[in-house]
Amino acid sequence: MTMDFNDKGKYFTDIISKVAIPAKIQTTTHLIEGQIHVRLEGRVKDELDRPELFLAVTDAKVFSLGGDLLYEAHFMTVARAQIIWLIPRDDTAYGGDK
Repeated sequence: MTMDFNDKGKYFTDIISKVAIPAKIQTTTHLIEGQIHVRLEGRVKDELDRPELFLAVTDAKVFSLGGDLLYEAHFMTVARAQIIWLIPRDDTAYGGDK
């Protein structure tokens, strides 16, 4: 990790601080419940609009379309192209815009 300070004492680092947001993600074949990670003062929409191909999900539970629990994982990635909808439990609890 690198950390630099400017003459006013503000620091800059290559670490990006994020907040875990509980969410439900519907893909073309599964329903996923877990935590997505949003930059401080950011919005879930901002994370979904990023150019990366995958969205990180932690503490994930993957359900079939019929509701059966299929998998559990501490970490997984979801192809953004497969996401049909995403519902955050609370998109404003950490100070992000509505």
